[in-house]
Amino acid sequence: MERATAPPPADRREPGELFGAGFTLFADMLVLSLATTVASLPVVTAPAAFAAASATLRDSAVDGAAVTARGYLRRLRARLTGRFLAAGLLPPLVLVVVLVDAALVHSALPGAALVAPALALTVLGAAVAGLRAIALDTRLPLRAGVRRSLADPRGSALLAAGVLLAALLAWAIPLLVPLLAGPLALAAAAVEHRYGGARTAA
Repeated sequence: MERATAPPPADRREPGELFGAGFTLFADMLVLSLATTVASLPVVTAPAAFAAASATLRDSAVDGAAVTARGYLRRLRARLTGRFLAAGLLPPLVLVVVLVDAALVHSALPGAALVAPALALTVLGAAVAGLRAIALDTRLPLRAGVRRSLADPRGSALLAAGVLLAALLAWAIPLLVPLLAGPLALAAAAVEHRYGGARTAA
């Protein structure tokens, strides 16, 4: 009589994984959040760090690839190119513009009351387009990120909700800031995977 093959234990781990299978994606996301936060400290490396985290989580969720420090660092090095580093200069520039416009909002200039909502929508739209571009590939196609944001309003709305939630958590509980990069990278990867699947089905 042939014996049935016993199923693998639930806590079996791949080489390099830190957690068991039942908690893998959530745990990997938290670990990658910390790694992405550290890699983003020079500021100009932030797009590359987010792109590496997004690619790592996408490969893990879609293909079942193990999340390892070596894999993340390999993807990060592949994205430390001139295009990504140049894109890393944009967040500080946006911050300067936001601070200047915020000062105008508190001034008595005509139309100052309209600046706040317009500024908030512009920053939110830029964040969504940037995250979608980051989740695409290693070339950081910013124009493609904008096009996809406009062509897929539902996915962009989902990603915008994630950005707003992350901003709210950062404002309410600053200690959570180092853990927010992973969820945003995973959200960007999920939205892009959903958009690609929808196009294929169509």
